[in-house]
Amino acid sequence: MNDHLTRLGVPEALQAWFNCRHEMVFDYGGAREIFTTGFHKVPTTANLWLGGNRSASEVVITHSAMEAIAFLTLHADHYPRRDTLSFIATGNLPGMAQLQWIRQNFKKRKFTLVFGNDLLGALTDIKVAAGLKGHGTSLLLSGDAVHIQMKTQVRILAVQQVSLYAFEKAFGLRIGIRTQKPPAASTFLDQLKAAQAL
Repeated sequence: MNDHLTRLGVPEALQAWFNCRHEMVFDYGGAREIFTTGFHKVPTTANLWLGGNRSASEVVITHSAMEAIAFLTLHADHYPRRDTLSFIATGNLPGMAQLQWIRQNFKKRKFTLVFGNDLLGALTDIKVAAGLKGHGTSLLLSGDAVHIQMKTQVRILAVQQVSLYAFEKAFGLRIGIRTQKPPAASTFLDQLKAAQAL
C-alpha cells in the first residue's frame, strides 16, 4: 500500500480497490497524473482515467483520480458496496470528445459530478452535465457575470449565482445529474489533507 495515502487516512481496502501501489501514477492513456508528497500534477488531455467497476450503475466524474480517491474516502459510509461505482477523471479541461465517449459507453447510468466548490467547479459542472446530455455550451466570464451560450440562446448569470441548478433554471432544462461539493474546502482532496493536518 501507499504510505502517503495511509497518512491521508485512505483505508488499505480502498487503496487496493483503486489499485494504488507505492508509486502514485494514474494513466490517462498517453498522459499521467502524478501524486507525491508536496506535488500533484493533473494532465490536460483528450483521454480519461477510469477506475472502479465499468458496469456499475453510478458513475462519478471528477477532474483527477486523487479527487476520486478522496471523495470515496470521505463518503465510504454512503457507498458500502463499491462494486456499484465507476469513476472517471477528465483531467484539467473536460472536452466534448471525452463527454461524447462517456455518453456512448456509459448509457443509462446515474452520474454524479465531483468538481471544486468554487466558480471553476460550478462552470465545470455546467459544461460536463450539458455535454453528457449532448448540449454544447460556451462559457464566458465577463466582470461579475458569466455568459452561457447553448445553441443560439444566451443567458447571463451573476458569478455568485452560478451553479448547475441556476443553469438548468435559466435554460428551462432538467438534466437529472447531481453534484457533490466538499463542505469544508475547495476540493475533497484538500478537505482530506486538512483533516489529517489537525
